[in-house]
Amino acid sequence: MTSTRRRMLASAVFAVASLSFAALSPAANAQDSGASGFVQGFGNKLVAVVNADSAMPAKEQQLRPLIDQAVDVDAIAKFCLGRFVNTATPAQMSEFTRLFHGVLVNNITSKIGEYRGVTFRMTDTSMRGSEAYVGTVVQRPNNAPTNVRWVVSSATGSPKIVDVVAEGTSLRLTQRSDYASFLSHNSNNLDALLAAMRRQVSTGG
Repeated sequence: MTSTRRRMLASAVFAVASLSFAALSPAANAQDSGASGFVQGFGNKLVAVVNADSAMPAKEQQLRPLIDQAVDVDAIAKFCLGRFVNTATPAQMSEFTRLFHGVLVNNITSKIGEYRGVTFRMTDTSMRGSEAYVGTVVQRPNNAPTNVRWVVSSATGSPKIVDVVAEGTSLRLTQRSDYASFLSHNSNNLDALLAAMRRQVSTGG
């Protein structure tokens, strides 16, 4: 993941930190309401971690289970691997998912200290098929506003974040394109991608 995309992801994650939703209109359906309430609950927990007086390692330790609870990492990992899911062995798929989780967590926790003072406003919540798109406009001190949509799915039985769309760019689509490009330049060797991800996790990058 490039540094630009890491910044986009971190902005999107911390956008929700102080989220306060307006009341939904009577026309909003139950799935809209469930997605909005889910993001609001996640935001309340996240802001408590980000604004705590505890040391950074403690904050990182607290943030990791929040990510596990709120983000459908397995589904995103499978999506990002694209067509290579069909050729991966069970062992490779398991390792890819484990490493993908490590990369995601590292990218988010490495940015905790940069997001004090973030504010945002709610725009709208809409449904696209079975997924809810929760819209926000994010404002960080000394940065231009960022339009962020949280894509929430309840396919597992409870709401989970499955994508973040920042300024019109889908992170899961972009990441899938990056992995496909890497694999095409490495003879479609999934083990080469796993090795690169191991290095990324070990260096925290």
